[in-house]
Amino acid sequence: MQPSFTLQRGTAPLLVSMPHTGTELPESVRGTMTDVALQVDDTDWHIERLYEFARHLGASILQPRYSRYLVDLNRPPDNTSLYPGQNTTGLCPDTTFDGVPLYREGLHPDAAEVARRLELYWRPYHAALQEELARLQQTHGVVRLWDAHSIRSHVPRLFDGELPVFNFGTASGAACDSAIAEALLAQVGRSAPGQPAVLNGRFKGGYITRAYGAPQRGVHAIQLELAQRSYMMETAPYTYDEQLARPLQATLENLLTQFIAWQPH
Repeated sequence: MQPSFTLQRGTAPLLVSMPHTGTELPESVRGTMTDVALQVDDTDWHIERLYEFARHLGASILQPRYSRYLVDLNRPPDNTSLYPGQNTTGLCPDTTFDGVPLYREGLHPDAAEVARRLELYWRPYHAALQEELARLQQTHGVVRLWDAHSIRSHVPRLFDGELPVFNFGTASGAACDSAIAEALLAQVGRSAPGQPAVLNGRFKGGYITRAYGAPQRGVHAIQLELAQRSYMMETAPYTYDEQLARPLQATLENLLTQFIAWQPH
């Protein structure tokens, strides 16, 4: 079996995790899924391309092969809701963001299948993430984790209205020093004036941000959820827009450069 993720090890004190960029579905699962599911529409499209510059900054980069429709790497292994009282998607989601079924009738994954997916796909990604953070921390002492995401600007089932372009999440301050989080928010105002940005709004950080961000232990984690209108077509075929993406990449590079250079007091 091929590895379920790729990890490029860097030299800077930064790991960029991209848990929702995978688009593959194993043959054993494809037969149970609807035609809609096979389109993997809720992918974080082109995030790896947007963050291509991160390699030149020396960041480590972790990416999965498989779609979030198989198993969501940014959800807790026990499937506890990250946003109690709000609509969200689970560990092995059974609908799209819009509530369309992912599985053919009677073919939803049972408890044994969920456990199998955890073992084969979820746990290896998280083991690699933990090991890479430990390696970087051994070298640098203080490390930074950047969880890179994107989503359509309008998903009525998940949030009201139009999402801001930049949605930073630090688990309401528990996952990262508030000084650097506020500094990064301010950096958006300088690098991308007029682009709406928020800290700990609708997206406060998923499982990865919450589980691994531990400022008291020298690990500072931030999730950035980008509204996809800022760099691509939000409907199929989800075309990357170079003209939109170029200034966004410049802003992202400023953000990551500042994150790497920052030192806690």
